Amino acid sequence: MKLVIVESPAKSKTISKYLGRDYTVKASVGHVRDLPKSNKNAIDIAAGFLPHYEISKGKEHVISDLRASAKKAEEVLLATDPDREGEAIAWHVAEALGLKNAKRVVFNEITETAVKDAMQHPRAIDQNLRRAQEARRVLDRLVGYDLSGLIWKKVRYGLSAGRVQSPALRILMEREREIRAFIPEDFYVITADAATAGGVPLTFTCTDEPKTQEEADKILTESKSNPWSVKDVEESAVTRTPRGPFTTSTLQQAASSRLGFTPSRTMSLAQKLYEEGHITYMRTDSMTLAQAAQKQLLVVVEKTYGAKYAQARTYKTKSKNAQEAHEAIRPTNAAAALAGATDEQKRLYRLIWQRTVASQMASAELLRTKIIAKVGDGKTVPDFSVNGSRTVFDGWLKADPGAKAEDVELPKVAAGEKLTLLDIRSEYKQTQPPGRYSEAGLIKELERRGIGRPSTYASIIKTLYDRGYTEREGRSLRPTDTGEVVSSFLEENFTKYISDSFTAEMEDNLDEIADGARDYAKTLRDFYEPFSRDVASKKDIAKLTTLGDAPKDILCPVCGAAMVIKLGRSGKFLSCSRFPECNGMRSLDGTERQGPRETGEACPECEEGKLIEREGKFGKFIACSRYPKCKYIKKDENSNSGEKTGVACPVCKTGEMVGRRGRFGVFYSCSNYPKCKYAIKAKPTGAICPLCNSLMMEGTKTIPERCSKKECPNHNPHKTAKK
Repeated sequence: MKLVIVESPAKSKTISKYLGRDYTVKASVGHVRDLPKSNKNAIDIAAGFLPHYEISKGKEHVISDLRASAKKAEEVLLATDPDREGEAIAWHVAEALGLKNAKRVVFNEITETAVKDAMQHPRAIDQNLRRAQEARRVLDRLVGYDLSGLIWKKVRYGLSAGRVQSPALRILMEREREIRAFIPEDFYVITADAATAGGVPLTFTCTDEPKTQEEADKILTESKSNPWSVKDVEESAVTRTPRGPFTTSTLQQAASSRLGFTPSRTMSLAQKLYEEGHITYMRTDSMTLAQAAQKQLLVVVEKTYGAKYAQARTYKTKSKNAQEAHEAIRPTNAAAALAGATDEQKRLYRLIWQRTVASQMASAELLRTKIIAKVGDGKTVPDFSVNGSRTVFDGWLKADPGAKAEDVELPKVAAGEKLTLLDIRSEYKQTQPPGRYSEAGLIKELERRGIGRPSTYASIIKTLYDRGYTEREGRSLRPTDTGEVVSSFLEENFTKYISDSFTAEMEDNLDEIADGARDYAKTLRDFYEPFSRDVASKKDIAKLTTLGDAPKDILCPVCGAAMVIKLGRSGKFLSCSRFPECNGMRSLDGTERQGPRETGEACPECEEGKLIEREGKFGKFIACSRYPKCKYIKKDENSNSGEKTGVACPVCKTGEMVGRRGRFGVFYSCSNYPKCKYAIKAKPTGAICPLCNSLMMEGTKTIPERCSKKECPNHNPHKTAKK
């Protein structure tokens, strides 16, 4: 029996159908090892940036199961995805299982032919690809840890910065500043409805845009009192060639603009389609099609649309360092119907099918037409015009009609032909600032600047959302107040490290590691040594809590003093310049806000601060005004939060189990937190479980007392009894 290890259960299920009884297919369920959260223990910089991996939380049973299966197998084959991430997962699995001379199999599509062929041609793990992924992981950890730590101290606790997310945020902020600096100009758009000699109504637009109402009114008056006629007809033949098959970035862009899917949603749906064997691997920047696939596509085009529509085409990959999988995203069988998929999966598959099939079709032939109309002799009033087109041969647009722009079909007219004015009007407008980036637009811009790689675009945008640095307005991305402050801080203090050139150059360096042309340790050392010195040099800069002075006419509602702009967890607000002596607050529009209220009590823990009432995510609470230096929180009489139990912590032995309030309600943890992070869900009773020696805690009406350890049979005796 041979053991095949893949990442996902869905993928293992599909592959099992093709391999038969001689193979056992199991899933690692993603990564099995990762760097520890603490940077101090994660990377040994002195030893050449040596990462210290640990088994990912919750994966112990997966490793145990795979290790047992590997011992029984005559051969173990690692069939993870065909990119750097897949190569890294294969290596981590081999290391965790203690496999010697582990064999690697790679396929770009999960079809019976591709899978069986891959099993006959195993290879060794590509250490260059693995090191490139490791270098990216270590690099991102070092940058994130050092920069995030500094932002915590200088801006606000809990914020973060990243090697690739920060340049993306900077791009959004640059556009936002352009929008703010834009000065609009007034103009008028004049449109007229006129009928041809054959009675066909057309809507013309004035070729000039007057700046004042007087100029617009003059054109309206002259146009109504003079005859209209066709001045000229301009026609030009246009050929539209099909676009190449999808890469990761172009798929995300098209799915965003045409289907309304977020990049992360697109990748999730594409992952399912890939694992079910419907499409080829979806993380790629290659536009190549396999010869067999191209032949099949041409047959599909001929059968579906006719021989005149079929035309073999090859496309040049635009990325200078195209890597990951070596083929574009395409259906594995364009002739087969998609069955057993969700509606969203069908929509995305249809988009992929249309783009792939259209890429092997003849060009569309259009006749662009422009009709120019004049008023009177054409000397006192500007010309009017209307644009449209006529399809001579639809070509590839037959397969992908959604790619055709909405053009007006114009009638046949001749120069000198009379027109009848039906209506004419003017509309006041202002010039508009450049638009904000959409998700598709940002991905396109990141790709153009060489920032990130196909597998990272979706995660970059998701991180910006998760950190609260950007939010959606319709389909546009708008930086939040927090995002603006963080980006401004990085632009001012770390311009080099979030620049386009530096970020793109680092991506090139990682590609060279993957090709075996660059040393792992030297690359990281050349970056980290000057970077760490720059971070250290910024530790004495002033804390960025005040963002500037408020308008002079807005004064503190409590004491009447001047106010300043500050950044809070919910955005910018106005604070009294005398804070903490005065807690006066206003919103940016000047309306008064309720700030912390003094209770008149002294803090019983530090005896220096005063107890104040604050508003938190779980409601109001009373705490010391010297937070975070003093973290005293007054016990809520209506809850168990802050309650001392008198039960010793079973882990550190020196702490006491106390009640705390979290996002899911009250729980009990060690008083020595964060040094000791032991916690349980309910109040400890003081008793010890006879089966596992863990703390017993209060239960429910049917289970008065139960073990705090979830794996113990005493945790849920009723469920155990049923088994």
